[in-house]
Amino acid sequence: MDIATIIGLIGGTVAIGLGVVTSGGSIGGIIDIPSVFVTVGGSYMALFIVAPLKQALGLFKIMGRALKTHDYGEKTLIQNMVALSEKARREGILALEEGLDDLDSAFMKEGLRMVVDGTDGNVIRTIMENEMSAAEARHMSWIGVINAWAGYGPGFGMLGTVIGLIGMLNNLEDKSSLGPNMAVALITTLYGSMLANWLVAPFANKLAAQNSDEMSTMEMIIEGVLSIQAGDNPRILALKLLTYLDPKTRKIIEPDVLKD
Repeated sequence: MDIATIIGLIGGTVAIGLGVVTSGGSIGGIIDIPSVFVTVGGSYMALFIVAPLKQALGLFKIMGRALKTHDYGEKTLIQNMVALSEKARREGILALEEGLDDLDSAFMKEGLRMVVDGTDGNVIRTIMENEMSAAEARHMSWIGVINAWAGYGPGFGMLGTVIGLIGMLNNLEDKSSLGPNMAVALITTLYGSMLANWLVAPFANKLAAQNSDEMSTMEMIIEGVLSIQAGDNPRILALKLLTYLDPKTRKIIEPDVLKD
């Protein structure tokens, strides 16, 4: 569970609630079911026009990834790469075939299998980079749909406000209802802003950050596989891969992989 996302959701709820209460309003005063239908429901329905049915229906499952932490195992990957490099220099490239099925990373496994098969380094790089690009394209396609939802939220909020104002203007003879009707009309604008700026867009940004981390890990794997294929010294390989880690993590793992 990603604690930061949970804090953002709970903290945002508390902050908005406190803002409403301390300004003299009430929580019940900003709750309006028709406004939810127009703003949330309407903007979500627009996604069925923008995106394929599969993406529109599967959006919430993808957004749920923002609620989870994702460990791409960079430390373990580097340790495995260094160990495999030492084995390849000691016993030969073909010795790597034994134990490939025990590796957790399918991407790393396929890269090393090509190394064992004697595939040219340039071909290995091309295949692995193409696979990485395809994965990123899939991720960004989902993120694009989520960002589209964030963009439609405020627009449907304004649409709901206009609908409310039309109803209010149709009842101008009832002076006592003008204030309450105006408040209800403006609630849809509030919902549109909340949907875009507090919920949907931040989820898209969190997913984009996760994608960046995953792509960095895949780049590291490509570098490691090609280094093993080229027969680099294990220490040199370790130095290459350590550059992908943050300073704190690098300091922890350096003693294990930088052996004299």
